[in-house]
Amino acid sequence: MKNIWKSLALIIFIFFATPNLISAVQNEMSTINYSKDVIYQIVTDRFWDGDKNNNPPSDIYSADCQNLHKYCGGDWQGIIDKINDGYLTDLGVTAIWISQPVENIHALHPNGYTSYHGYWAKDYKRTNPYYGDFSDFDLLINTAHQNNIKVIMDFTPNHSSPALESDPNYAENGAVFDDGSLLGSYSNDPENIFNHNGGTDFSSYEDSIYRNLYDLADYNLNSAKMDNYLKDSIKLWLDKGIDGIRVDAVKHMPQGWQKSLMNEIYTHKPVFTFGEWFLGKGEIDPKNHHFANESGMSLLDFRYGQTIRSVLKDGTSNWHQFHEMIKQTKNNYNEVNDQVTFIDNHDMARFTSEKSSKTSTDIALAVLLTSRGVPTIYYGTEQYLTGDKDPENRKPMTKFDKTTKAYKVIQKLSNLRKTNPALGYGRTKQRWINSDVYIFERKFGNNVVITAVNKSDKTYTISNLKTSFPKGKYRDILNSNLAGVDLVVQDNGNADNFDIEPNSVSVWECTQKSESPLIGHVGPMEGQYGNTVTVSGEGFGKERGTLKIGDEKAKIISWDDSKIKFQIPKMSGGKYDISLKTSQKIESNTYQDFEVLNGKQVSIQFVVNDAYTSMGDNIYLTGNISELGNWKTEEAIGPMFNQVQYKYPKWYYEVSVPANKKIEFKFIKKDHTGTVIWESGKNHTYTTPKQGTDTIKVDWQE
Repeated sequence: MKNIWKSLALIIFIFFATPNLISAVQNEMSTINYSKDVIYQIVTDRFWDGDKNNNPPSDIYSADCQNLHKYCGGDWQGIIDKINDGYLTDLGVTAIWISQPVENIHALHPNGYTSYHGYWAKDYKRTNPYYGDFSDFDLLINTAHQNNIKVIMDFTPNHSSPALESDPNYAENGAVFDDGSLLGSYSNDPENIFNHNGGTDFSSYEDSIYRNLYDLADYNLNSAKMDNYLKDSIKLWLDKGIDGIRVDAVKHMPQGWQKSLMNEIYTHKPVFTFGEWFLGKGEIDPKNHHFANESGMSLLDFRYGQTIRSVLKDGTSNWHQFHEMIKQTKNNYNEVNDQVTFIDNHDMARFTSEKSSKTSTDIALAVLLTSRGVPTIYYGTEQYLTGDKDPENRKPMTKFDKTTKAYKVIQKLSNLRKTNPALGYGRTKQRWINSDVYIFERKFGNNVVITAVNKSDKTYTISNLKTSFPKGKYRDILNSNLAGVDLVVQDNGNADNFDIEPNSVSVWECTQKSESPLIGHVGPMEGQYGNTVTVSGEGFGKERGTLKIGDEKAKIISWDDSKIKFQIPKMSGGKYDISLKTSQKIESNTYQDFEVLNGKQVSIQFVVNDAYTSMGDNIYLTGNISELGNWKTEEAIGPMFNQVQYKYPKWYYEVSVPANKKIEFKFIKKDHTGTVIWESGKNHTYTTPKQGTDTIKVDWQE
């Protein structure tokens, strides 16, 4: 009876949601461009219990949620309820990031833990029954879309569930299923779908990729069977209507395989995808930047998150250090506006603590929502939920109060992100700064937003503030909710002197369309011949003009004043600039480094034997296609690995290369100064498979 009523509700929705309404909703919501969005991260089990009938059995369920390691009952119906009652829609969020929806293990972990969080997958082609069934998921997708809310799903292609090689009865032994059919388990793995290298000690990038993350059974992503299964699985969820993907633990998987995954996603149904590459406080990792620039997906911006926490939560940093992070990351990331920013999440202590002032949270939210990047709000932050480490930082929502100051700040600024493109596309310029006060401007064309924040208990008089505003008086968008003030600007952009109150934030804006065409976003930022790419911005005009990628004219699929869709032309792989001309022959700015791939991608493990090196030298791979660097030593792939799956003097690395293509390649040695020694002999040749994965082994040629 329950399923009949759910099906009936879905039919009623589809009937009354006319084709024009559905078309309008789909047209409004871009699955690739999140520049105007605010994401709301939900740990599904901890949000709201909308359906008591799907709660777990008693051994893994805590009805009062006193045991935070067990399920507490939250489900997709609970999220639907909070969309329908206006809590999420009034908050202004335009995307929800939900826990991984796939079936997880049902067993109680030996240490008393459960899979309430969704990260211990069992069957990627079935739902977690404690969240709901597929009809519940369909209703969630349709309800969200009807309310202009995108749905992002978590995805864990790194591992299944807790397992021990020596104990097949440990939890569910990491067993993974394909719609009910067993693929393998950790201690019964005849097809080698898991890595069996023990647990990582995090001592190196290689060690963290090919060994287990804690006790989680680590997938062998060079297995054609696992490669096919995971890619088929994510396509199932794409076909269910998801609008985005957050990929767990990207630091712990080969980048080459992940690039082939992104090619599969972008060719099937392109959606915004971002990964989790954890960085600790003060940590800067060039491999993190390389991944964001070359893998095809964006990242959760941990450097942003850790820095804003240091400034406004811990008080161990000041605004000078924050702005230095803004400047450096602009140079580090090709797509800095696509990195996903946050002030807290499920893997760190809540921003609000029992001892901290709620005002610090309010200020942090205001800065987050007006900074570069795609802002993410962790569920309950607007209710000042507290909690240190897991699982205390995953407490259930106990109230849904729309009157908190944090709720109002999010509401005001999420609406501003929708209307002023300076927040989504603009660059950041520091306008006034000391240790306590930070005034920064975001500008895109004639659109401007300025945020002024004072984190101290002192009043400062601000003089000599230069802005990009036209002459006029600008009201504080937050309506003085955070003790903000209005701003008066003269003809030359100079602001009149004003006092900035203690612990205050003012946000001012000017929305004025530019006359010239301005590209603000391109997505996805890589693709193969025939793929569809979306260019967003303003001033493109209503009549079709021309768009070029490099020197090639692209086929236009659709064109309006703020969005153009084009098809990637047949051209050699590599990185190209994108530019356009309106029908009036007015040229746009240039958007740089779009990557054209040489066709459908497959992940190949390259292995070279007997490559002896001196201390400090490393082996790299290069070849005759752009995916291998086009023989350019500075773009060679590596440094290769030599410690876990193969040991020195054998070296190995997974690389995403075009399928069904004969390629040529060689290995080179590089020392710490960049001096290069090529292997001798003829180029190695290899024809890649049409699909799946492979390993190619060759000997170093002296």
